Amino acid sequence: MKINGGVRYCEMGMKSSIRAMHLQSELLGITNENIEGFDKVGYQRIEPIVSSFSEFIGIHGLSKTVDDKVGRIMSSGKPLDLAIASKGYFQVQTPNGVRITRDGRFKVDQEGYLLDLEDNKVLADTGMPIKMHVLPSNPSKVVVNNKGKISVFNDNTKKLEEVATLGIVDSTGMAVLRPDIKQGFNEYSNVSLQNEFLSVMPVVRNFEANRQIFIMESTNLQKAISQLSSTS
Repeated sequence: MKINGGVRYCEMGMKSSIRAMHLQSELLGITNENIEGFDKVGYQRIEPIVSSFSEFIGIHGLSKTVDDKVGRIMSSGKPLDLAIASKGYFQVQTPNGVRITRDGRFKVDQEGYLLDLEDNKVLADTGMPIKMHVLPSNPSKVVVNNKGKISVFNDNTKKLEEVATLGIVDSTGMAVLRPDIKQGFNEYSNVSLQNEFLSVMPVVRNFEANRQIFIMESTNLQKAISQLSSTS
């Protein structure tokens, strides 16, 4: 007795080329998003992950991950601009819950709360919004050390008084003990334009190759239909 087994897969070229072009269009979209985020403060590069089965399942074989490498840290000259020189995130309280961000461009409102650019309250390591008991007369009165401890100079007592410590966490929500905060700096994206442009070239070539296959298959199909109709 002889037992034969196996898996056979056969598919029309048009369907395969359409699926491939869809996947490559999504890859181009991710690259464009990274290029657009190059000059954005706190932007982290999106890394596409293509499954080995993507040739069969198309777009469903594509997933994304965030590149958490530290970006370009540049001086801003603003005391309330903070950059994290290690992996980690600030926490802000939004109407939809707590959100993490690398964008450390902050401000102080009239009540003394530390806010982000969207007026969300920045959270301390206790999970509570950071509020300064002394409203600084000038942003330069606020001092933040590399561990994220915030102090404000009290003009009445002529002393630097501690306010709170920034709640810096990793992507899983665990506290980062050594965040290496840089006061007066902004962290721009970790995107390399050169790498993005280099990575897009093979995607464009693959897209064009699949487009040509689609055109040839479509032309052959039209000829076959034309011949069938002429013989009937």
